[in-house]
Amino acid sequence: MEPNSSSNDNNKMQLQHHSSCLEIATMEVHRVVPPRHKSTIEKLKTRLKETFFPDDPLRQFKGQPLGKKWILAAQYIFPILEWGPNYSFKLFKSDIISGLTIASLAIPQGISYAKLANLPPIVGLYSSFVPPLVYTVLGSSRDLAVGPVSIASLIMGSMLRQEVSPTQNPVLFLQLAFTATFFGGLVQASLGLLRLGFIIDFLSKATLIGFMAGAAIIVSLQQLKSLLGITHFTNQMGLIPVMSSVFHNTKEGTKRPKLFWVSAGAPLVSVILSTLLVFAFKAQHHGISVIGKLQEGLNPPSWNMLKFHGSHLGLVMKTGLITGIISLTEGIAVGRTFAALKNYQVDGNKEMIAIGVMNIVGSSTSCYITTGAFSRSAVNHNAGAKTAVSNVVMSVTVMVTLLFLMPLFQYTPNVVLGAIIVTAVVGLIDVPAAHQIWKIDKFDFLVMLCAFLGVIFISVQEGLAIAVGISIFKILLQITRPKTVMLGNMPGSDIYRDLHHYNEAMRIPGFLILSIEAPINFANTTYLNERILRWIEEYEAEENLNKQSSLRFVILEMSVLEKLQRSDDSGDFKRPDSLYLTVGEAVASLSSTIKAPSANYV
Repeated sequence: MEPNSSSNDNNKMQLQHHSSCLEIATMEVHRVVPPRHKSTIEKLKTRLKETFFPDDPLRQFKGQPLGKKWILAAQYIFPILEWGPNYSFKLFKSDIISGLTIASLAIPQGISYAKLANLPPIVGLYSSFVPPLVYTVLGSSRDLAVGPVSIASLIMGSMLRQEVSPTQNPVLFLQLAFTATFFGGLVQASLGLLRLGFIIDFLSKATLIGFMAGAAIIVSLQQLKSLLGITHFTNQMGLIPVMSSVFHNTKEGTKRPKLFWVSAGAPLVSVILSTLLVFAFKAQHHGISVIGKLQEGLNPPSWNMLKFHGSHLGLVMKTGLITGIISLTEGIAVGRTFAALKNYQVDGNKEMIAIGVMNIVGSSTSCYITTGAFSRSAVNHNAGAKTAVSNVVMSVTVMVTLLFLMPLFQYTPNVVLGAIIVTAVVGLIDVPAAHQIWKIDKFDFLVMLCAFLGVIFISVQEGLAIAVGISIFKILLQITRPKTVMLGNMPGSDIYRDLHHYNEAMRIPGFLILSIEAPINFANTTYLNERILRWIEEYEAEENLNKQSSLRFVILEMSVLEKLQRSDDSGDFKRPDSLYLTVGEAVASLSSTIKAPSANYV
């Protein structure tokens, strides 16, 4: 019974297949029309527009009178002119609350992150005063809170320290930091002006997650110097030298700070309480390391400290490039995240220009690299910020601190600053996101892992470079080795889908239908030629094995009509049986050229 049943099933499938082939053969076939001829200038113009101006920023000027165009241009360059005239006291009430809230976080973080970059603590406060004012005028995000960030601080400090000691030559180190900030801002603004924002897309989410997690661990381990009271600590950023330094200098930790238990959950409260305790008990004389006296007053000019010559020029340019790209990526990612939550748009190129200009201005006003910080922006968002005026409120609060409150920070213990840094960066370790990447794409997970391990065991910049290199390699692999799949017909339709994906899809006897799932270019033509020949060989070998009909036609599903016609010197593709609009029409037309099978074939 079973052999007969199997034979009947096969006959039914063949009958069904034959009937579908007859349906296909009656399908109307449309003529393939060549694309409209375009001059080289037209093609170049279209390509440049789609590459550099996909958002078509000039569309708002069409049909407007000259006066309106000037107003729109001013609003485009200075977004504050767009929302400023409609600003109200109701909005200000929300912004002043959020501004004071982020100032309470920005002041201790500014001091802490400056120390992380091996800079004087006062520079962190300077960097929380001028850049937010510049961003308010030029930025397009309502939620971005601007200031120093841990990752950029870590990278700048570790890279500059490779050639200059911040303790033995602090003035030169500060000059290099300001110069690197200038180059970082120049890179950022240039990317925006030249509409090259797509470059930062090479820093994929997987790369950033791995990089930030590794950097968070390194930053946290570096704070063991303050938390354990170790005096002689390594300047290297790798896991092994840091842990070696901890174990080899444990005797120095006998004077363990009495304030080790102070929580950094509320940074400003921790700073105030710890400062009062140190002052009251004179703890600085009993093994507690403190910040020391800080300079009062607003940012002094620093354009005379920028060094555009000398043996360290290459170092500051490289440092500026890396810190600029990293901080730009973080700032734009944060801005877009909160814009999506509030359903408004953030212009990426405007953000690049805004962040770049504020760093160029900052480098001349004693500031180091700044951007939109995630922790600060999250606090700003949750506190109810309505516009960028919250940055102005924060800046004014920092100004008051610089003018009148600096003596109060003299007794702030370094252990609390270390705890603040650890608390801030631990949130950068995003385990759920890593798990999600593992589920979606194993190769992206490998990229993330390389970034993580590279930062921990080699260095921050090398770890990042490795991850970016692997990401670019993946892109090149996808370009040079495009995926090709065999298509089959979905019964009862003219739809063709991947045979391995859809079990109900059926082969058409005598046809090999392939879909090339990538653009064809010089880098993959050789591979595709070899891969298609192998498909043909495998198909014919399988047909000989199963004693089925021989291969008659190979159909390639792709969209390269213009290039095919240009390269068609022999006129092969001008024949009516060479080009079709759809796979279904190709099969229908070509099937009609095959002699219909007799009834006893089924």
